[in-house]
Amino acid sequence: MPELDFVKKAAKEALIIMAPAGGSDSFLWERAERLVRNVEHIRRLAEISRAGLQTDRFCLITATYFSDTGLARCLDANNAGNKSANLNINNNGLLELSAQIADEKLRPGIDAAKTKTINRIIVESGNHFTNLTEAMILADARNLDDMGAAGVFYEMRRCTFDGKNISDILQLWKRKADYRYWHARLKDGFRFDAVRKLAERRLSAAESFINQLKLESTAEDLEEIAVNSASYKPITGNSESRKMNR
Repeated sequence: MPELDFVKKAAKEALIIMAPAGGSDSFLWERAERLVRNVEHIRRLAEISRAGLQTDRFCLITATYFSDTGLARCLDANNAGNKSANLNINNNGLLELSAQIADEKLRPGIDAAKTKTINRIIVESGNHFTNLTEAMILADARNLDDMGAAGVFYEMRRCTFDGKNISDILQLWKRKADYRYWHARLKDGFRFDAVRKLAERRLSAAESFINQLKLESTAEDLEEIAVNSASYKPITGNSESRKMNR
């Protein structure tokens, strides 16, 4: 079996977990495939070639496939009712766990020196000051995936599993905007200018979706239509006013 086929099979087994309602959940495997597409494009950027940066394609792709396996293991343990599953583990802790899983899963079929490089890429992708090219590419690929429609989908998915509703999602987005969370991510989360600019465009699209969600949640667009209706009577919070308008 070619090395990359072995990697994909091992990663898929580690990333497809038990869904809360039963059956299998392939969300993280799908994300891994999306991240691999991201890193393949980022490694070809002109600014990388101009800087003379070299990449080990095999190790980068393999690290990408395994970068969320730590999260998968925690989520799977939690779904199975394992009280020791720590979902509050920080990002660097998850990456270290991912590296351990990569070492465990890849050892039977991948050279030890390559596995060591793969583990280093995974762990250092969480280090903003790393000079490892593959780690910088992986970090940008992961951060980019958080910024647009896919990122909104992930947040909504997570909130739904936690029993939260649309109002909760809108409040969460508002808090992040108020604390300039996205501004900080754009400023500090990317090493390559071309990826940062794309992240800005994706974030703008995500904000448009959130604004539309807010509009529909409050029915402001429907109110505008009603206001233009000849028979419109304003709705107020005062019960007496509502009676008078009937």
